[in-house]
Amino acid sequence: MSNLGDDFSQFDISKEEKDKLVAEVVRYILFKTHQNSGCPIKREELSQLVTKNYRHRSLPAYIINEAKAKLSTIFGYELRELQRSRPSSTSHSRLSQQSGVDAKSYVIISQLPAEVYKKYVEDVNTSHLTGFTFVAISIVQLAGDNLWHHLKRMGLHETDENHPVLGNVKQILETLVQQRYLQKDKVSGPEGTTLFYELAERALDGTVSERIKQYISQIVKKDDATVDIL
Repeated sequence: MSNLGDDFSQFDISKEEKDKLVAEVVRYILFKTHQNSGCPIKREELSQLVTKNYRHRSLPAYIINEAKAKLSTIFGYELRELQRSRPSSTSHSRLSQQSGVDAKSYVIISQLPAEVYKKYVEDVNTSHLTGFTFVAISIVQLAGDNLWHHLKRMGLHETDENHPVLGNVKQILETLVQQRYLQKDKVSGPEGTTLFYELAERALDGTVSERIKQYISQIVKKDDATVDIL
C-alpha cells in the first residue's frame, strides 16, 4: 500500500469518498492509456479529477499515490512519473517541439516478467510497430539525430502514407514523439529549418535502454558473422 496509509481523515472525506476517487483515477489512467496508445498522462489531468469536487491542496497527491498502489497490486502496472529530458544541443537555434509538455506526467509499465507479458498480453497485431520503435530508437542512439536520412536508406519516406506494413510512416514517428520515446527539434540553418530527433525520457529509461543495447548487440553479432563468412 502507499506510504500515506489509510490516514485520510485530514482531508475530511469518508472512506467511501476516498475509494471512489481512487477508482476514478485508476479507470481514467487505464482508459486514457488505451485510448492514446500509451501516451503520457499529465499530472494536471489526474489532479483535476480530484479537485473538481474537493479543494484540499494535498488530496490529489494522496489519491494518485493510492491509485499507484492499486494499479500495482491489482493490475500489475507500475505508474511511473516521467522526468522531462533536456535537448542535448545548447544551440539557441534549436527549438524543442516538447517545450510545452508538462514536466510531471505518467505512463504505466507492466510489471509482468517479459516472457509472461509476451505470451499472454502482447498484441501480435502491433508487433510491427514495436519493431519500428526499436529500429528508430537504435538509429538515433547509434547514428545521431538525422533520423529521416537513415530511414530513407531503408526505403521509408516522409511521404509514405500507405506503406504495406507500417501505413503512414510519418504519423507513426509522430506517435513515438507523443509517447516520449523520441524528442523532435527544429534547427534553423542557412538552408532553412530541418527536423532532428533525440532520445526522450522513455527511450532513456533503464529497462528500455538495456533492451535497445541487446537489440543493437544482436545486429552487430550478425554483421560480424556475415563478414567472417565472406
